[in-house]
Amino acid sequence: MQPMLAKLLLLLGSLLILARNGSAFIVSVDAHNEECFFENVEGGTKFGVTFEVIDGGFLDVDIKISGPDNHVMHESEKESSGKYTFVAPSKGTYTVCFNNERSSMTPKLVMFSIDVGDAPQRAPGAPGEEEVGHTKLEDMIRELSGTLTSVKHEQEYMHVRDKIHRSVNESTNSRVVLWSTFEALVLVLMTVGQVYYLKRFFEVKRVV
Repeated sequence: MQPMLAKLLLLLGSLLILARNGSAFIVSVDAHNEECFFENVEGGTKFGVTFEVIDGGFLDVDIKISGPDNHVMHESEKESSGKYTFVAPSKGTYTVCFNNERSSMTPKLVMFSIDVGDAPQRAPGAPGEEEVGHTKLEDMIRELSGTLTSVKHEQEYMHVRDKIHRSVNESTNSRVVLWSTFEALVLVLMTVGQVYYLKRFFEVKRVV
């Protein structure tokens, strides 16, 4: 019972470390340019890609995910955000590319993360009852770790979206205030002009 408890505590500690280390990255993709990132993944391992365009133009970018031998696993155009999960069919280097070649001059700021699970590990031979219990427990903790990492990334994306929406609202409010001020100035000038014109119209000129 003591070894199992110690192993459980060790796995829980690893879970907290994994959840804490899961972080997103931000990259600037210039116009007519492409940025690619590479990740070595073991065969049978679950990995996911999450991204969101947080600034630039219409907030869209092309994304391409390919595996070893340039096998395209996903490709889409003009995406603002996305979340994709795969199981690596074979061991090798997997590539994630963000393409901004459609933009004429505006760079795009992309926030993304690549989450790679643990490689599947099974002890050789027929496992005993206690080992089966440990294996199931490890699988459950790994699954919980992936879920916590996903939740953490979702919180980061929601925080970024909140900043974007707040910036848009503040910009809109500033434009409304400036436009209202401009309209008020135009009305004042028109009023002064009309008063001056009417005053001159009704003015009687004296002949000396």
